[in-house]
Amino acid sequence: MAEKYKVTVNGEMNFEFTKDQISEADIQRISSQNFHVLQDSRSFTTELIETDFLNKTYKVKVNSASYEVKISNELDLLIEAMGLNLTAAQVINDIKAPMPGLILDVQVKEGQEVKEGDYLLVLEAMKMENTLTAPRDGIVKSVSVNKGQTVDKNQLLIEME
Repeated sequence: MAEKYKVTVNGEMNFEFTKDQISEADIQRISSQNFHVLQDSRSFTTELIETDFLNKTYKVKVNSASYEVKISNELDLLIEAMGLNLTAAQVINDIKAPMPGLILDVQVKEGQEVKEGDYLLVLEAMKMENTLTAPRDGIVKSVSVNKGQTVDKNQLLIEME
């Protein structure tokens, strides 16, 4: 059975291709980002404008029109069908202590807007300092600990909206 790919263009047009169909396409590389394509006796010039390999999304210019393209392989489609894709992942609202320790510093306050990766607090455990970061963009709903306080494993530290 041939490996299949699903291509979604601008979030609304869907196409399916096999690996063999892609291999048989008449595509000539002009430069690292530019290609010439012949399809059904029609000529197209294409340019790869943006790439996001992690999310398998690309911005492509064909002749003079730009398109957002998402490419999914069979595994991606199976994961999506099972409801296990990252977009279906549960949003993390509670930041809990990963281990017992001492709060050395609290770097956020209630109502503060944070971005994914921003420092929230420093927890000392087993003579090591651990900086806990925001798991996602959001707003700090409440801070349940203070500097100098000892905490237990899984104790609620910060709640996000």
